[in-house]
Amino acid sequence: MIVIPREKPVFEDLNIYYLDIEKLVEHYQGEIGSGGVFFKSPTAEGAIFFDKDQVLNAVFHEKQIQLQGPEATDRLVKAGGQDNFRVDIYRISPEEVYFWASIPGAEKIYKNLSTEFTDLEGLIKKMSSEKLTGYIDVSISGGKEAGLIFIINGKIIGGSFSWDDHPPGDSHKNQELLIDKSRKTGAMFNVCRISLANEKMGNEAAPTASPASENALSMVEELLRIFENTVSTNKKLKGDFSKLLKKKFVENAEKYAFLDPFAGEFDYSGRKVSFAGTSGDQELVCGVMESVTDLARELGLLPGLIARLPVWSETYARELKKFDITL
Repeated sequence: MIVIPREKPVFEDLNIYYLDIEKLVEHYQGEIGSGGVFFKSPTAEGAIFFDKDQVLNAVFHEKQIQLQGPEATDRLVKAGGQDNFRVDIYRISPEEVYFWASIPGAEKIYKNLSTEFTDLEGLIKKMSSEKLTGYIDVSISGGKEAGLIFIINGKIIGGSFSWDDHPPGDSHKNQELLIDKSRKTGAMFNVCRISLANEKMGNEAAPTASPASENALSMVEELLRIFENTVSTNKKLKGDFSKLLKKKFVENAEKYAFLDPFAGEFDYSGRKVSFAGTSGDQELVCGVMESVTDLARELGLLPGLIARLPVWSETYARELKKFDITL
């Protein structure tokens, strides 16, 4: 699906057979300054975004073919009557046109978040507080229904919903319905970030290396392995260890931000730890240790876990003392 803010067209339902698309775009660059030309036929669709100086981007979809950039522009300009396109022209403010033009190249920063660990309303609030420019892609009941929520610098500017044929725009009621549907039937979320040209300038690069030491990472990895063994050998317990652990991480994420699944910084899977955050050794060890002991206590396994930790405790005695951790 190609999205464009089709609130009120300047012109609509024009037949491409009678149009010179290059001259059409040039005309509306002078007439309205910035906007989009939307192409729709029974088998294909496309869009060209422009400001007063240039074509910013274009996108074209036809069955298995997906083009963007100059290739898409060329395909739409040369379409003629072969695709039987109907053409609409929309005015888009200079402040927003770069957002819509950049959607095809958006970067997926959080993938496959599930309602099992993530609430959509909380995710929206978090992305707003972090001043996201991008969108949240919501798939409900395995793709039976879907929705998109568009955000610029933390402000929601509209949405697109599978059950609503109206164009993207002010959609508070549909957003509430999307949240409700996701809670009732389950959903998956992807968060995509758009890097606009003016956002790239003057920003310092985010740190890519974790300051946590290899020793601290080994320490928490071994702890989690021991805890996983403790849980898996207890036949009375039901539930997947990974899900139990992630739920506990979510509960502790307010205190230890690196545990937040939105952040994608810390992961334990396949009995291996991966860490891409900026937390130091003490925060890393204390956050994981607190989560493990809390969960072990709730499951009635704390005595059994402690009984399995003498060798681990001796190996990391200096770190336990340094971080003031007692078992």
